[in-house]
Amino acid sequence: MAVKIDKELCIGCSACIETCPTEALSMEDDKAVVDEEKCVDCGACLDSCPVEAISA
Repeated sequence: MAVKIDKELCIGCSACIETCPTEALSMEDDKAVVDEEKCVDCGACLDSCPVEAISA
């Protein structure tokens, strides 16, 4: 199961993208998006988000 990103909370800082070991995260319309096929639900991005916009 892939992580979820709350588009309302995401500030587009891209910290999660830099942290993701599988390159499952990218930016779209200045918000982070998850490629569910690449996400291995490791949780690395959870701690990198300064506004807690990512949940498992």
